Amino acid sequence: MSEQFEIIAKTFQGLEEILAEELTTLGANDIQIGRRMVSFTGDKRMMYKANFCLRTAIRILKPIKHFTAKDADEVYSQIQEIPWEEYLDTDKTFAIDAVVFSEEFRHSKFVSYKVKDAIVDYFRDKTGKRPSVRINNPDILLNIHIAQTTCTLSLDSSGESLHRRGYRQEAVEAPLNEVLAAGMILMTGWRGECDLIDPMCGSGTIPIEAALIARNIAPGVFRKGFAFEKWVDFDADMFDEIYNDDSQEREFEHKIYGYDNNPKANEIATHNIKAAGVFKDVVLKLQPFQQFEQPKEKSIIITNPPYGERISTNDLLGLYQMIGERLKHAFVGNEAWVLSYREECFDQIGLKASEKVPLFNGPLECEFRKYEIFDGKYKEFKSQETEEGGEDKNEGEEGFTPKIKERKDFRPRREGEFKPRRDEESRPRREGEFKPRKDGEYKPRRDGEFKPRRNGESRPRREGEFKPRRDGESREEGRDRKPRGEFHERRDSKAPREFRGNREPRIPKKDEE
Repeated sequence: MSEQFEIIAKTFQGLEEILAEELTTLGANDIQIGRRMVSFTGDKRMMYKANFCLRTAIRILKPIKHFTAKDADEVYSQIQEIPWEEYLDTDKTFAIDAVVFSEEFRHSKFVSYKVKDAIVDYFRDKTGKRPSVRINNPDILLNIHIAQTTCTLSLDSSGESLHRRGYRQEAVEAPLNEVLAAGMILMTGWRGECDLIDPMCGSGTIPIEAALIARNIAPGVFRKGFAFEKWVDFDADMFDEIYNDDSQEREFEHKIYGYDNNPKANEIATHNIKAAGVFKDVVLKLQPFQQFEQPKEKSIIITNPPYGERISTNDLLGLYQMIGERLKHAFVGNEAWVLSYREECFDQIGLKASEKVPLFNGPLECEFRKYEIFDGKYKEFKSQETEEGGEDKNEGEEGFTPKIKERKDFRPRREGEFKPRRDEESRPRREGEFKPRKDGEYKPRRDGEFKPRRNGESRPRREGEFKPRRDGESREEGRDRKPRGEFHERRDSKAPREFRGNREPRIPKKDEE
């Protein structure tokens, strides 16, 4: 039996459970979910397959040492204890990626330099030579992760991030990450059982990832290489066997539709789909969402509309209002999943989501919401769900499925807590609280209280108070007026402006002939 060792798969926050499901299907052991990562155990073949087959992993790490360190000198000494000739030699290049969450180590660059010094000094002390550092495309890529004083040094077996599949020829502004797109699709439970529609597909990331999932094509088939191919113990025959194994691929009997109203985006999506080899499964069309019509077959919508953050939209809220209108009137009997960032955008859709999943799209904390669209009254839909063995749900408005809520236990109301009054229910009025007067009700006026004058009513004018002149009325002759000062004299607009100040006046240069 081949050697088993610890492996770590990194991912985006919110996709950890989906990644764990993928690893279970792949045959990994000792799967443990962490934050933005899933750890497991396996052999060399499992590590190769994880890089080649996982859709929701960003990179695959092989830890080579766990240790604790309170300062940089301890990191240096711990790194020097590793037998580096097993992983590296003086003819190879290396690079270090540091991820630090610690009060003791505040600069990841400093940690990288310290690890580099330890490795270089290790080889210089033993051989008199040292390996070189190469930032781009090194032979060995190392990853050090520090959480407070807990440190993990790993070999990065992926190299370039696994979201870079290799099929993307061009991209529109703010393209959706391939790992996130695949995670969204897997999260819906869709595996190719019906048609899939992305009405705002951009460069075609969701349709392409959906086609790969439907046919169970490994996402690593498009990549030019992985970092483990440069390792000392790389088994080329084993990896060729994994690469050429297409026994798990399957047929796809439905269609994937991608729409967009941007001709440039449609052209880019066409190139990307051809590069991915899924052109016969994906139908692209230049069409705005306003023209979306009820599909003839059972379908699911998965889409990522603009948020107004990196892609400007003239009427962002109007766009989401239109999305809700089209879903209610042209997607009856199906379900739609929408990824967005702003709560006010979701509000404009006008439907209540049955599921809300937090996801990060880059730095933006978004939500992936599910909407089940049905025809008729909710009570009819509920009774039909009950007959089919569906889960009982609370009543909601017509045209959508409300979110399932558990019944909460009764608790007594605290003092000062809001309690809505029923119709015609009254309560004593507090001191100073507003109470509208009924028609004809008299209220005495307090001293100094404002009272509007009626038409024709006059009052004496106070001393110094402004009084506007009526039409035809002239200013009194002999009235004292302030003399007009020099600063009120009119200046000839054609006369040159006099310069005042300490700087030399700037004289514009004449145009050269």
